[in-house]
Amino acid sequence: MVNDSAILQYDGKSYTLPVVTGTQKETAIDIGTLRARSGLITLDSGYGNTGSCSSAITYVNGERGVLKYRGYRIEGLATQSTFIETAYLLIFGELPTVAQLDEFRRILTANESIHEDMRYHFDGFPPNAPPMAILSAMVNTLGCFEPAFMKAEEDAHFIEPAARLMSKIRTIAAASYRKSRGKPLIYPRSDLRYTANFLHMMFSNPYALYEADETIVDALDRLLILHADHEQNCSTSTVRMVASSQANLYASVAAGICALWGPLHGGANVAVIDMLSRLADSGESLEKFVERVKKKDSDTRLMGFGHRVYKDFDPRAKIIKKACDRLLAKLGIHDPLLEIAMRLEEIALNDPYFVERKLYPNVDYYSGIILRAIGIPTEMFTVIFAIGRLPGWIAHWREVRTNPGSRIDRPRQVYSGPVVREYLPIAERPG
Repeated sequence: MVNDSAILQYDGKSYTLPVVTGTQKETAIDIGTLRARSGLITLDSGYGNTGSCSSAITYVNGERGVLKYRGYRIEGLATQSTFIETAYLLIFGELPTVAQLDEFRRILTANESIHEDMRYHFDGFPPNAPPMAILSAMVNTLGCFEPAFMKAEEDAHFIEPAARLMSKIRTIAAASYRKSRGKPLIYPRSDLRYTANFLHMMFSNPYALYEADETIVDALDRLLILHADHEQNCSTSTVRMVASSQANLYASVAAGICALWGPLHGGANVAVIDMLSRLADSGESLEKFVERVKKKDSDTRLMGFGHRVYKDFDPRAKIIKKACDRLLAKLGIHDPLLEIAMRLEEIALNDPYFVERKLYPNVDYYSGIILRAIGIPTEMFTVIFAIGRLPGWIAHWREVRTNPGSRIDRPRQVYSGPVVREYLPIAERPG
């Protein structure tokens, strides 16, 4: 909503720019016409202060520690909803009715298997292929096997392609893990719900079916809800940018998976486990480690504490900590790394240095602990993240493709290279 304006003065001229206000009262200066009128562009490396779009999906207020999906606080969704219900909310904008949720689940169950010919594609990957590489490649491949849904935004029944992709991604993810371990692929079970079915495909063997404890299923389901969307992060922005070119849903999601793969994005919980492993191997006291972290100009970091967006406590961390505590208590696991994690959390939360700077554990700290406790290897952590983030990616893809005013994303730049150079034949070049 435009209700005010800002004035930019440059080179003796004034330019009036509209100020746009969102439903949560956040404001932005609309510079859409600035270059045409003044020849100026804005420079914001990393887009840290640039609004790339207007979106009705997710709201984040890092200063106040607020996260909402479609207006619903994450605290309510994570404790009362399920991952499938939350996914429906994100994609379609409203919590489902009983009939809508039943239909969504029916389509998920009907499409949990992948085409048999896709299974041969897994044979083309080397045994040590990273599961995230397999996941991205196979999601793109999935589009080849489902040409009817390559233009899914034109289908009045978008629930079909959305549910198909959500269902099949867990089958592909589990298969990528099995491939990396040299184990046979496991078929899904139609009698299991979404999260339990994924765990079955991960850990079952032809001669011994894996039956997940309800506490494990619940903890993983909470984790998926908390990761389902997070506004314009790196991978979601990637999905939106690819979608703006009118690329299909599969290609856009595959690009999002590649963006999520980076250690500065989806790999944060892996960094937590790596830190704990180094501490366990070194034998260094946790108190001494924390003192090294606190030293000025120290290159030692306490991974899983603090957040780029949240300047207070990460609201997702409060929720997932409770699930983590329940899970560890139920399983009674005696894992040196998990014990170090709990002790490190206690030390940091009682240290004025971290409290004063509001460096609290974030969702990545506890998610790494939960996934390790369940028995999921670190190379699969980011894959789990991708499964959780998929509803948000689908929702953002659809928002771009159904927006009549959408156009292809094309950022500008400030060029810093040579002004002009003359071509020299290779014989005349110095050196």
